[in-house]
Amino acid sequence: MALAEAILVCLTERPMSGYDLAKNFDASIGFFWRASHQQIYRELGRLREKGYVKSQEVSQNGKPNRIIHTLTPAGQKALRSWSTKPAKHPSIKDDMLVKFYALENMDIDALKDQLTIRMEQHQTKLVKYYRIKERYYDDKPLDLTQKGKLIALEMGIDQEVSMIERLEAAMTKIGNL
Repeated sequence: MALAEAILVCLTERPMSGYDLAKNFDASIGFFWRASHQQIYRELGRLREKGYVKSQEVSQNGKPNRIIHTLTPAGQKALRSWSTKPAKHPSIKDDMLVKFYALENMDIDALKDQLTIRMEQHQTKLVKYYRIKERYYDDKPLDLTQKGKLIALEMGIDQEVSMIERLEAAMTKIGNL
């Protein structure tokens, strides 16, 4: 997925400023797609040039003006077209996995510490995902968009659970060395 499509997806929710988009990334789609604030602002410019996004300056009292970005019909069409293309299998770049390939040359104690930190990171994310699920989705009627977000969230939960299990298994295996 390109950043452009991720931004267009966010703008399907409502018109947003670049700042709002960046916050939205951090709190939702950012769990699955990373982008810096600078990348978002640059991509918004490209989307505006293509006619996929319309931007309007909004005056504010006592604050700098905001530029609000809205998805255009051309942007909706581009998003729909993108949705028909097969999703690419995500690539994995994980230096910890590379370390396992030369385990005999690694500092085992340092690797155990890294595994512990990684497990804690995944456990923290898992707790966050469960809280989001409970707050926004459990026992609530859901429209199609909410069902889609729930599917993504549940897949994220499954990935975190699986990763924690794999990390625990790796810790057990290297703990016996």
